[in-house]
Parts: sequence; C-alpha cells; structure tokens
Amino acid sequence: MTDNTVVSLNTPQDPLTELIRQGARDLIAQAVEAELQQLLAQHQSVMVDGKQAIVRNGFLPERTLQTGVGDVEVQIPKVRDRSGNGVKFNSSLIPPYLKRTKSVETLLPLLYLKGISTGDMLPALESLLGKDAKGLSANSICRLKERWYAEYEQWRKRDLGKRRYVYVWADGVYCHVRMDDKLCLLVIIGVDDTGRKEVLGVLDGHRESEASWTELIEQLRAQGLQLAPKLAIGDGALGFWKAVAKCWPQADQQRCWVHKTANVLNKVPKSVQPRMKEALQDIWMAETRDDAYQAFSTFQKRFEAKYPKATDCLVKDKAEMLAFYDYPAEHWVHIRTTNPIESMFATVRLRTNKTKNCGNRKTTLMMAYKLMLSAETKWRRLRGFKLLADVVKDVRFIDGVKEMETHQQATA
Repeated sequence: MTDNTVVSLNTPQDPLTELIRQGARDLIAQAVEAELQQLLAQHQSVMVDGKQAIVRNGFLPERTLQTGVGDVEVQIPKVRDRSGNGVKFNSSLIPPYLKRTKSVETLLPLLYLKGISTGDMLPALESLLGKDAKGLSANSICRLKERWYAEYEQWRKRDLGKRRYVYVWADGVYCHVRMDDKLCLLVIIGVDDTGRKEVLGVLDGHRESEASWTELIEQLRAQGLQLAPKLAIGDGALGFWKAVAKCWPQADQQRCWVHKTANVLNKVPKSVQPRMKEALQDIWMAETRDDAYQAFSTFQKRFEAKYPKATDCLVKDKAEMLAFYDYPAEHWVHIRTTNPIESMFATVRLRTNKTKNCGNRKTTLMMAYKLMLSAETKWRRLRGFKLLADVVKDVRFIDGVKEMETHQQATA
C-alpha cells in the first residue's frame, strides 16, 4: 500500500479518542489471537516426547501500528517449534513490517470470510481504516460488494486462449460463512510458461464430486483454455482427478504430500507420528525415484504390521506421489504440494466447526475472488521458470535432470 490513509488526530489525549484506541488494540489482539489458535490447531497432532511440538512462546517486542484512530501498540505472539520443522507464526492481518493498516479492498474480504457480519464489520473498519472508512455504512458496504461481484463476473469470463499453463494446483476450501455443509470453494491456480502464477477459476461445489470439478474445468475451457496442463497437483480425495481424466487425459497427476502426510498420520497414535513423519520425509526428499522407492519399502517394513491402514493409505497412490521426479528439480518445491492454495486461504480456511452466519453463495464467491486477487500481487515467479519452456516442449527429465545432461553425467 503506497498511499497513507491514516487520519491525524488533533487531540491525541482526548479521553474518547483513547477509549476508541483501546478498542482498536483489543480488536487487533482478538483477531491475531484467533489466527494463532488456528495455527496451533493445525499442528496439534505433531508431538515430541509425548508433548505438543508447536506451543506458544511469549510475544515479539511491542511495535506501533498507524490506524484511523492514531498510533496503536500491538504485540504479536510467537510459537516455539520443538519438532525442528521451522514452524513460525505470522499474522496475515498484521504481517511483519506492516506500519499502516490495510485498505478496505483487503480487509473486507478477510473479515467476511472469517464469518463476521456486515453490521459487525463497521466498528472494525472504522477503527482500522481512518479516512478510507469515511462514509462507510451497511448500505455502502452492500453497494461495494455489488460492484465487486460485477468485477468477479467479468473476471470469470476473461479470455484465457492466449496463455499456456504448464502446471495447475487444485483444492477445495471451506470457509466460515454458512453454506451447505458439503459445499466449499473449488479453486484452480495455474502457472504459465513464463513462471507467473494466476488464479484460473473458483466455483462453489462439492469437493469430492467429479461433476463439480468438471463444471469448473469446462468453464475454463469455454474461456479459451484448450490445452491441458502438463501436470496437475492436488489432494487424492478430490473428485478433481476423475474430472482431469475426462477433460485433461494428457495431464500427469501429482498427489499433494502435505495432504497425504496428514491423512497417513491421522491413522496412527500420536506417539508414533513423529517417527512416521520422518519416514515419510525420507520418501519425498529422496534425490532419485529409485531412492524414493527404497524409502517406500523401508516404510512398509517398519510400519505395515502394526499400522496397516496408514501403510495402505500411503502406497495406494505410489506412482502419483512420485510424478514430480519427471520434472525439473528446481520445480519440485512447488509441485509436490498444493501450497499456493493452502497459503492463500490460510486465514479463512475452516479448521473446526462452521460459524453460523448469514453468508450466501454470491457474496462468498465474490469475496474469495477479491482475496485471491490480493494474494496474486504478492506471488513470485516460479523458481527455475526458464525450464518451463523445456517442459512445454516435452523435454524428458529423469530425477529432475534433463535426459541429455543425465547421459553426459553418466559418461563423464
């Protein structure tokens, strides 16, 4: 954000102003605490020596945030990761180095998708936005949402015929707003042959439904996306895969290792999870496909007798779990998981029970669209993006290395 939207206060010591400022402090603290609880809940199954690995660990030094009611001191909590995986807490509402509050275009979608009603948004927006909140009312917010929905409708009809998307990521995301219990947001992100990531489509539907995912893919094809991606990445439980087999039969399939790891670990006692997680990491971090197969065999020998359900969950998708070895090693960090979607919706993904709010299909789709466009502006190019041209040309990669280079290494 380049323009300063903060209103200067003429009477900073005014008792009423101080009361409002304290309210802003409390509001920010509550919002950040909710984000922290989501992170802790996400990692509650990770144990070390029988104790939870990810725990609270005090606060970062207090810092000042400029808001519409003047300077507000905020403290962001910290976590300690005893598992050694480097888990950290970063607030999406108050990210590191933020000095001024965000714009209404960013805050309104976040608040809505967290399950906050229009009426409850007003005090929060007025405290955080300063002069940008001038004239805000329930009616003006409704008008703003209508304008955004018109933008969303125009966006979903845009021409995709001139772009070539090499990889796509797919996932179904549940949000706090009240929709049908089985409905969620179906999201597809693509990366083009220049390495730039882009949200291709979002639609409400059933996560496990072939018909819902087919509808979304057919919508993209109607927008001009005729060429299938080279590789599709997603969770194994998605109905997406049947839709891919029908609409994009040429595309290779890569199952998400984050989803697979969670599914496997959920089938064993917590005391077993740390060492089983290490065994899973030995597979997807292996340097070659042969090494990965060997790690698969080691996993089965260690755990199959006592934990057959966990082992079956892993090995049923063996080929699809290792598809990334046929692509450039520089891309592996991107294509082994659905992280582009996970990170984009980290603050609004529902991890426990839905809150009972008056959300509706139209507004939810529009708000998700606004949130995704905001995230797009912060995305970086794919690492090793110049190699995408080779992928498009069907250059063969063996264990992440071009076949010609592999041959040269073997004869050297």
